[in-house]
Amino acid sequence: MDAVEEPLPPVIYTMENKPIVTCAGDQNLFTSIYPTLSQQLPREPMEWRRSYGRAPKMIHLESSFVQFKEELLPKEGNKALLTFPFLHIYWTECCDTEVYKATVKDDLTKWQNILKAHSSVDWLIVVVENDAKKKNKTNILPRTSIVDKIRNDFCNKQSDRCVVLSDPLKDSSRTQESWNAFLTKLRTLLLMSFTKNLGKFEDDMRTLREKRTEPGWSFCEYFMVQEELAFVFEMLQQFEDALVQYDELDALFSQYVVNFGAGDGANWLTFFCQPVKSWNGLVLRKPIDMEKRELVQRQEATLLDLRSYLFSRQCTLLLFLQRPWEVAQRALELLHSCVQELQLLEPLPLQVSVPPGALDCWVFLSCLEVLQRIEGCCDRALIDSNAAHTVGLWSYATEKLKSLGYLCGLVSEKGPDSEDLNRTVDLLAGLGAERPETANTAQSPYKKLKEALSSVEAFEKHYLDLSHATIEMYTSIGRIRSAKFVGKDLAEFYMRKKSPQKAEVYLQGALKTYLAEGWALPLTHTRKQLAECQKHLGQTENYLQTSSLLASDRHLTEEERKHFCQELLSFASQQTSSPGHRIVLPMHSLAQLRALHFDPPSAVVHVGGTLSVGMTAWSHMPVPVCVEQIAISTHFSLEKNSYRKTAEWLTKHKVPSGTVTFPSETSRFPVSQNSVPALELYAMFERSPSDNSLNTTGIICKNVHMLLRRQESSSSLEMPSGVALEDAAHTLKCSSVTLQPGANTITFSTQAREPGTYTLRQLCASVGPLCFVLPHIYPLVQYDVYSQEPQLHVEPLADSLLAGIPQRVKFTVTTGHYTIKNGDSLQLSNAEAMLILSHAENRAVVYSNMREKSSSASLRIQSSEKVTSISLPAAPAYHVVEFELEVLSLPSVLAARGESDNLGANDSHEKSKEKQKAGDRMVTTDHKLSIDCPWSIYSTVIALTFSVPLKTTHALLSAGTRKYIQICVQNLSEIDFQLSDSHLVDIGDSTSMQLIPLNTQPQQHIHSKQSMFFVWELKWTQEPPPSLRCQFSVGFSPVSEEQLSVSLKPYTYEFQVENFFTLYIVKAKIYPPLGMEHCRTGALCSLEVSITRLAGLLEVDKDEALTELEDYFTTKLMYEVVDNSSNWAVCGKSSGVISVPVAAQATHRVRMEVMPLFAGHLPFPDVRLFKYLPHHSAHSLQLDADSWIENDSLSVDKHVDDHVDGPLDSSGGSVKSRGSLHPSGGAEPKGLPMPRLQAFPSGQVFNSSTGMQILVIPSKDDHVLEVSVT
Repeated sequence: MDAVEEPLPPVIYTMENKPIVTCAGDQNLFTSIYPTLSQQLPREPMEWRRSYGRAPKMIHLESSFVQFKEELLPKEGNKALLTFPFLHIYWTECCDTEVYKATVKDDLTKWQNILKAHSSVDWLIVVVENDAKKKNKTNILPRTSIVDKIRNDFCNKQSDRCVVLSDPLKDSSRTQESWNAFLTKLRTLLLMSFTKNLGKFEDDMRTLREKRTEPGWSFCEYFMVQEELAFVFEMLQQFEDALVQYDELDALFSQYVVNFGAGDGANWLTFFCQPVKSWNGLVLRKPIDMEKRELVQRQEATLLDLRSYLFSRQCTLLLFLQRPWEVAQRALELLHSCVQELQLLEPLPLQVSVPPGALDCWVFLSCLEVLQRIEGCCDRALIDSNAAHTVGLWSYATEKLKSLGYLCGLVSEKGPDSEDLNRTVDLLAGLGAERPETANTAQSPYKKLKEALSSVEAFEKHYLDLSHATIEMYTSIGRIRSAKFVGKDLAEFYMRKKSPQKAEVYLQGALKTYLAEGWALPLTHTRKQLAECQKHLGQTENYLQTSSLLASDRHLTEEERKHFCQELLSFASQQTSSPGHRIVLPMHSLAQLRALHFDPPSAVVHVGGTLSVGMTAWSHMPVPVCVEQIAISTHFSLEKNSYRKTAEWLTKHKVPSGTVTFPSETSRFPVSQNSVPALELYAMFERSPSDNSLNTTGIICKNVHMLLRRQESSSSLEMPSGVALEDAAHTLKCSSVTLQPGANTITFSTQAREPGTYTLRQLCASVGPLCFVLPHIYPLVQYDVYSQEPQLHVEPLADSLLAGIPQRVKFTVTTGHYTIKNGDSLQLSNAEAMLILSHAENRAVVYSNMREKSSSASLRIQSSEKVTSISLPAAPAYHVVEFELEVLSLPSVLAARGESDNLGANDSHEKSKEKQKAGDRMVTTDHKLSIDCPWSIYSTVIALTFSVPLKTTHALLSAGTRKYIQICVQNLSEIDFQLSDSHLVDIGDSTSMQLIPLNTQPQQHIHSKQSMFFVWELKWTQEPPPSLRCQFSVGFSPVSEEQLSVSLKPYTYEFQVENFFTLYIVKAKIYPPLGMEHCRTGALCSLEVSITRLAGLLEVDKDEALTELEDYFTTKLMYEVVDNSSNWAVCGKSSGVISVPVAAQATHRVRMEVMPLFAGHLPFPDVRLFKYLPHHSAHSLQLDADSWIENDSLSVDKHVDDHVDGPLDSSGGSVKSRGSLHPSGGAEPKGLPMPRLQAFPSGQVFNSSTGMQILVIPSKDDHVLEVSVT
């Protein structure tokens, strides 16, 4: 037990401070229990719940037990928490009533009175029970009586403040339970005391902070109060809460400094504006720097003292929290902020006096102190892996050591002078004596700084060690830019030491980084340093290249740019020892290529022609530069079949404007990623030659040579050493050009000689021995030179050529390399059905290759029976001759050929269904012309396609026995025609036929996509022939105001009709039921069908259906009654086979019953008539599809009745679709002869009931209502 009899000395603040608990009563008893109590108390954690909604925490309680004395109790106004007793305990093991009354009770009373006098309510009475004493004294009262007396006497309202500890020195379950209960009570009371007293302390501290705007408020006093709270949290091992207190003090002080710098300051801040006399750096090796704490307490600390002490406390707590990398981060921020704060306070009236170099010494020592403190608590592997956190301190220390070296003359070529030495002595004096804790350390920051400032050699050694270590750490963590920045400082150091060869390496490295990342200003500064270095080393080419870049750099002043430009011009004007030697410099330092303009704009020229290339370049030089020669080297390539490319084909693949613009240069970094061209990727597929299946696929980069150029590791990374001057055979040159600053236009001219493609590859400007080179002109720029064969092209001026009317055709002669002379002509072989029309006004126009009109001349056309000769006007090579001619295709021949498939009898209409579906397409035909050209021994064959604008169809119409022929003329073209003089004549052998026209108009107008009909009536005086051949003709001409120069031939159409006379008349009648006037729905009505023959035996009747009897002939017919509109229901048999005598007026009647299904005027059912060919016919096994599917009146899904003798099958499928009877057992073997049906030709059967209707009234049964809703 910490029992101290003498008055307590002042508190020594160490990390071993613990909460104080006083002990009164039996001291010997407590001494025996203390070891066990000190071990058991911190073993179990307790939950500490704090006010203001702060999160609860689990803490382990420890205490410092001291003997109770009245002097330990806090007096009024005392804010020290470290010396505050949080709990008072009274110990007793009294078990005798007499003893209790004689001594213990009085002692307890005195103890409580003292606590009440000091307003202390945190107390506890512990009664220890000892079984050994109970055995020795038999007359003692039970323990409970003593405890009860104590509780009655002292704990009336707080009975829990008296606890019993049974046999604390024994090892038994009862003892353990007693200990657990006691320790729980003790921890609870301690936490209650902590919470209450800390809360009151925080309230007082908050009240003090709110008074900071009042006059006389002292930051140092407030600092001590809040630090007292931090000490308590640290004492409770709540390091995070303790750190928060110091962070709040740090933020409060920083804000006051900022406000003070802005003119809104506090008076107490003047205490920290004292002159700086000591700059010995941070002290981090002691938990508490009592020396600086006392300075703060006495308000004698400078700004550096306060910052040093504050950070030392933060560092200690961060290390306890195992956050050493945050120490490094905070240290770097602290050092920078201290420097800024001193600079902020320096210009004020109460300025801080800081000797030159003092801050540099303080920063250098502090950086090394932090680094060594971190190294002391971390192993080397951990430090290396976390170099990103400490490298900033290394870099800052290097920078400050460099500043000290420059300040003390340790970097100058001659060494330090007397003034420098005096300054060094003053700086070392401000360091004071070395601290005892680092006196035995060989590499302490104090010793390093003192040694570095002692001599030039020692400084160089320490500075290089620090710089190399910093560069290595920056490189290892990937901060290349920072490493190069330190390297630049090293280069500057070497340049001062007259070692340019060592400085160049670091400058080149920094330059490469700035180029890659596009940093303009650092790049310019580094180039200036590099130029000076190269000039000292005598690297002429490298120096000239760097000078050219600096001369065009707009980040320099005009005078600096002119200086470097003059360096270039001076070298260019000197006579070199090797006249043939050239120095290659980048073109972008001299000028930038902005645009190229071709004349002609298509960049296509024929052999012997002249091509002009205008180049726009922007000069970056500050003064005019005389360029001896500017040359563009070209690459010539002759592609496969390129000699066949015409000027027209080449022009389609060129830029119409003839101008190629290059991207404007936003930042000129030749090695930068910004200048890397875009990828030109193309898909590649490789297929198998056998089955064309895909074998492999991939991606090809066509500009890989631009992307993967090797970077030369020469002394100058910007030198295009990998680019050689091309000695091309084809070069565009321009001499004696003066490039003015800004935009310049240079014109190149060349005469095309060899056909092929010329690619502009390299641009070179020569100024004496200096060659400014643009190694690759990108994007790709090309021009083409062609040598073209003469060609003849014939094309119609309209979308399609129409037959029968004159049409204009354009002839285009491309002369190519051939020169057309007077007398040259085109020889056209005349086609059989196409005429070439000549007019006196026909002219030929000669154009240049650029479509500029050159001349024109009249065409001379001479025609003979087989050949038409067209004389060509004289035209030079690579010109175009154009003229137009009219051609006429005869429509009659085309109509006869085109419609030949449709010129059959009327029963052949079904064969033309597919062609009728196409109906709106015109019939076309080709006429081939053979043309002999003067430049070739071979004939040129050209095909012209003509379309017949008219389409004609015919139809046979009947009215009883009267016959009519209808001709339909359809205009399929887009123009209107005038029709005139329509005629229909019989071209057969018949003399008894008459064709009487019913159209009397001589002329008719037919519009585009319109149809027109012509009708003639057939009359005959004798028996009509079995077939009739006719020819329809009509004159047609376009509807236009122009007068045609040639008479047009009429359009003709030939056709043939067979068996056109009426042979049978079919008539149907419907009778209402008996006793009714009209037919009713649902009632059976009688249908009577009469079939009347009009002629006797004819040639057409002689077929398999004809049967010869004794004195007359009969033929078999099949009738069928159907209703496709579903208005009637046929009851009974709807079809049958009848025998009709082959005689005039022979009539056969058939009756059947039908039922109307709807009311109203209903059309009659259809009655159809067919020839019935018996099964013994020789043709029964042959398919005759024509007779089934070519007549529109036949149905493929009807049925015949049961009375027919045997099943009907037409061997082509028609009877199967028509008949409904099949053998029940399927006994009819396949392949046996079957009867079949044959349709009558159109016109032989006339149905007089077609179109007739009969009135059907509704039935009277009203209770049945049938409604059809759709």
